[in-house]
Amino acid sequence: MAHSHAISPSSKNKKKLKQVLALTFLYLIAEVVGGFLTNSLALLADAGHMLTDVGGLVFALIAIYLAERPASPDRTYGYYRAEILAALANAVVLIGISLYILYEAYTRFLDPPEVSSKPMMIVACFGLVVNLAGMFILRKSSDESLNMKGAYFEVLSDMLTSVGVIVAGIIMWTTGWYYADPLLSAAIGLFILPRTWALLKDAVGVLLEGTPADVNTAQLRDTIAAVPGVVDVHDLHVWSLTSGVNAMSVHVVSADGTPPNSVLEQVNDRVKSSYKIVHTTIQVEQEGYTEGETHV
Repeated sequence: MAHSHAISPSSKNKKKLKQVLALTFLYLIAEVVGGFLTNSLALLADAGHMLTDVGGLVFALIAIYLAERPASPDRTYGYYRAEILAALANAVVLIGISLYILYEAYTRFLDPPEVSSKPMMIVACFGLVVNLAGMFILRKSSDESLNMKGAYFEVLSDMLTSVGVIVAGIIMWTTGWYYADPLLSAAIGLFILPRTWALLKDAVGVLLEGTPADVNTAQLRDTIAAVPGVVDVHDLHVWSLTSGVNAMSVHVVSADGTPPNSVLEQVNDRVKSSYKIVHTTIQVEQEGYTEGETHV
């Protein structure tokens, strides 16, 4: 029997991602130009962050289009993992940029240059408007998938960074204390690193086929064991193909005389309705059947 190709939850939000990408790219150009004209490391540091956001949104869109492609004999699960590879690449680049920002902040602490604070604040205010618009676009869809939630948090952090740049600009404009620029830059770098590490860890976890964070295997096992006619559950595996698209394989032992198709149907219905599981592989066995397994 042919199986339908599950659509990633991110897929229906392509239009929103494109809108946020356009806004983010526009602000990225403004930050780069403004950073060089004002000699502000804070703006250039945030521009580096925005660059990874643009790259992440581009990769996410490409990955969504790839994930929508049907499975083939060579790619039996399709191209779901393209989203995860994009997230992994984004995390690696973002870590590199964060470390570079910290290095540049250190050199400027030694000899802080003069910064044109007024133009810097104008650019940051423009960014604040852009980020607030992006948050409004993504707010409702942020609960639909981890990808969309991640995109929403990226825009949220950008908004907070814009506020920080504005504050640093006010400090330098009113006091002439130019240490505020590298200080804020270092704060941006330190703020990015733990979030990026979490993204990297999640992406690696999916690639290593770890159990999804939103699936409790003990509860899942109990749900399957509660099906009438099931006397044992073993060799249970759950993994993510991409965010919001989980797969499961399991062996269930049925009591003698229990119709295997009935057990199969009920197990399949229960796990799909109660858990975020799209693909299932269920082996129904009779009591007394033994087989070597890699997971208990």
